[in-house]
Amino acid sequence: QVRLVESGGGFVQTGGSLRLSCAASGRILSLNDMGWYRQAPGKQRELVAFITSGYVTNYAESVKGRFTISRDVPKNTVHLQMNSLEPEDTAVYYCNVKGATYYSGDNIVADGENHWGQGTQVTVSS
Repeated sequence: QVRLVESGGGFVQTGGSLRLSCAASGRILSLNDMGWYRQAPGKQRELVAFITSGYVTNYAESVKGRFTISRDVPKNTVHLQMNSLEPEDTAVYYCNVKGATYYSGDNIVADGENHWGQGTQVTVSS
């Protein structure tokens, strides 16, 4: 009922920049927190940044000062501007929505679940 599609991943050299975008679709009434997670090979998925519906942001220590998360509430989109990229940033990046309200048939569903995108690869070469 909530579909997330990421875009903007790719290959970049150390010090470069990338901008990730995620669009949520479906019969959505509202989305709670939106964010980005990443998973490097052999490692657990970790939070990169999230932003609430009131535009309050939170970042992992490793990306503070380099990454900026933003969202457009009416358009149900979230973006991650990544600057000064390092090889350690190499991972699959996943868009996440924690909690959504949407139509399911004729019913309104308000869930507190995690919704995930398929992921987009970011590779930073040294």
